[in-house]
Amino acid sequence: MGQPLTFKEAITQSMTMLGQHPSTIFVGQAIKYNSQAQFDTFSGVPMEKRIEMPVAEDFQMGFCTGLALQGHIPVSFYPRIDFLLLAANQLVNHLDKIPMMSGYRPKVIIRTCVGQKKPLDAGLQHTQNHTEAFRIMLKSVRVDEVHTPEEVISAYQRAITSESSTLIVENPC
Repeated sequence: MGQPLTFKEAITQSMTMLGQHPSTIFVGQAIKYNSQAQFDTFSGVPMEKRIEMPVAEDFQMGFCTGLALQGHIPVSFYPRIDFLLLAANQLVNHLDKIPMMSGYRPKVIIRTCVGQKKPLDAGLQHTQNHTEAFRIMLKSVRVDEVHTPEEVISAYQRAITSESSTLIVENPC
């Protein structure tokens, strides 16, 4: 029996599992080009399944909703939950409401994390946890906050098999 997985290893394993699904497309900032700490967690995802985005969080969520309406399963990556606030319009007013307005359930897997304060404090702009606020606002998008490697793996397995969209908040990242 081997050593238990670290949090980062569980995330990497989960991204690799999602990358093997024929309908997934990965969308986000710094997923194709290494410029953030979580880049390595996408190492098992084929480059042809990755779409690099500019800093345009609201557009990114709308783009992923459009992909989902076309039958893809976008995995939309936001390096910090603070940045997801900029996509709240598309997430809360569009992706979340489509099932209630049309009966159709587009599936987007949204990955984000709460920035850490130790060993180095990333600052107030990057370390707030808005998970509960999203839980209150979202009616059809499932919200999971994960704290252990086991929770990471089960949350992403649930997300890929679910019929609805899922927001997964990794804490710690």
